[in-house]
Amino acid sequence: MKPTRIVVIIGLLVAATNVTAEQAPGLKVFISVDMEGLAGVVTANEVNPSGPDYGHFRAIMAGETNAAIDGAFRGGATEVLVRDSHGSKQNLLPGDVDPRARLLRGASTGPRNMMEGIDSSFGAAVFIGYHAKAGTPDAILEHTSNGNVVDFSVNGVSLPEGGYNALVAGLARVPVVFVAGDLAVVNQIRGLLGPIGGVAVKQEVGGASLGLSPKRAQDEIRAGVEQAVRNRAQSKPFQMNSPYTMVLKVKQERPLYPGARRTGEGEFTFSSPELLEILNAFNAMK
Repeated sequence: MKPTRIVVIIGLLVAATNVTAEQAPGLKVFISVDMEGLAGVVTANEVNPSGPDYGHFRAIMAGETNAAIDGAFRGGATEVLVRDSHGSKQNLLPGDVDPRARLLRGASTGPRNMMEGIDSSFGAAVFIGYHAKAGTPDAILEHTSNGNVVDFSVNGVSLPEGGYNALVAGLARVPVVFVAGDLAVVNQIRGLLGPIGGVAVKQEVGGASLGLSPKRAQDEIRAGVEQAVRNRAQSKPFQMNSPYTMVLKVKQERPLYPGARRTGEGEFTFSSPELLEILNAFNAMK
């Protein structure tokens, strides 16, 4: 073969490779991070900005977040968005987060709340530091939303925060592939979504927390997220059929949301063809 023809063929191969690389779709991963399910957390005071140990657990939050970010990139992510999802959403300090990721912090006014920023461009969602729903036995700091909620169900399915957040992801056809928190929430989310990736960083023992060291928790989260992102095709978006009917039970009643009905003491029912409108009603009456 003549040298000129070899050069031409090599040039065509390089050009084809470059076109393929440019056209290859990226993989975006969404990470929602709460605090009650972090390694070692056992009291609400530890995740309250006024608590004396809040700074310590804020650092643990950053550590678990960065482990999840690293795992996502190791698993093939080309872009990662982190949503600070605890309280006022001002817990993760920008300088503490892996610079490869983008950070969404601060309270939002829309119904997506802990899932603000997610859309159909993402290929997978990850939950870090999550906790079980109100009333869950053998759980650490179990509650739903602001603590006034006794139970929140949609279409007859009682949901923890991870459940209705997974529904928000499902609206965008994004599967939740991994959850980290205490053993109770890992089991609870898997009961709703199927056998997704998960790491139980602690478990409740007689009201106390028995768990992994922050370093080991981070190592297991990194490895677990990497595997879950690689295996994301095995997870399906969590979805329900419209119309949606919410039944909300609370300790202290709030004013009725337009269209909602009081169906018992501390109980409200609301229906809509739109899931986000269900969440608007939930946020207004919880």
